[in-house]
Amino acid sequence: MNTIWSEHVQGTMTLYLSRKLRFDDMFFEQYKGVFDLDRNAKLRILEIGCGPGALAEAMHRWYPMAHVTAIDRDSNFISFAKENIKGVDFMEGDATHLPFEDNTFDVTISNTVQEHVDPTAFWGEQRRVLRPGGVCLCLSARKGLHCTAPCLEPTEKEKAFWESIPQQEDDLEKLNVCRFPKSESEIPASMEENGFTNVTTGYAIIDLTLDAPKYSAKMAELMIEAMRQNDLESIQSTRSDHAGEIISVIDSKYEERIRLYRAGMKQWDTSVSVTMIVRGMK
Repeated sequence: MNTIWSEHVQGTMTLYLSRKLRFDDMFFEQYKGVFDLDRNAKLRILEIGCGPGALAEAMHRWYPMAHVTAIDRDSNFISFAKENIKGVDFMEGDATHLPFEDNTFDVTISNTVQEHVDPTAFWGEQRRVLRPGGVCLCLSARKGLHCTAPCLEPTEKEKAFWESIPQQEDDLEKLNVCRFPKSESEIPASMEENGFTNVTTGYAIIDLTLDAPKYSAKMAELMIEAMRQNDLESIQSTRSDHAGEIISVIDSKYEERIRLYRAGMKQWDTSVSVTMIVRGMK
C-alpha cells in the first residue's frame, strides 16, 4: 500500500470536499468551453492523479456518454473513491508508468498533478495512451484569494499548540512535492515541447463566498464543512497528545460560523481559486 500523500500531504476528506466544491455543476460552464469535448460522444476518459475522485465524479456527470477511468498512487484515495463514487473505474496507478496500452483513450485529464511529475514522463505517458487526435487537459491551480471570517481566526490556544509542535525536516521537500512547478507561460510551452499540438489555455474562477445570495444554504454549509475538515485534518496529522483539546476549539469556531450564517449575520469571508486549463492534442 502507498498512503504517503493522504497521510503526510493532504487528507482524504480535505481533498475530496474542497475539490467537490470546485467541480460543482454550477461551475461546469467555465470548464466546458475550454475542455471542448463532445458531450454526446462515447469518449474514453482517463484522469491521472485523481485523489479521492471528485473530478472523475464530475466528469461522469458532465459527460454521461463517456467511460471514465481514474488512477492514483495513493491507496487510501482509491479505497475512498471506490466506496463512495459510482460510475467510474478507479484503480491504483503511476502517472509515470500508466498501466494501459498505447492509443487507448480519447481524453486524458489531470488536476494539480503536473507540478509533481517529471515533464517528460508526465506528457510522454499521456501521448502514448492517447489515440491519434486525442485531447490532453491539464488543470493547474494558480494564485487565488482568501479572506477568513473573524470567528475563524486562529485562537491563542491554537497558536500555542502549533508553537509546541517540534520543527522537523521539510516533509514536502522530502516527499518531492511540487518539484516541477511551472508558470502560466511554461505549462503550455512544455506541452508543445513534448509533442502536443493545437495548444490552448483558459481559466476557471471559482468564487466560494458563502454569504453570496447565489449560493443555497446547503452549498454554503458545505463550504464551512470543507474548511472545518481542512483544519481538523491538519491538527490530527500532528499526532499530538494535545490534539483533542484543539479539535474541540476548532469545532466550536465552526459551529459559531454556522450559527452566524443561519442567523443571517454575514461575514463575507471568501476563497477564490483560479484554475488554469491547458488543452492540447496528440
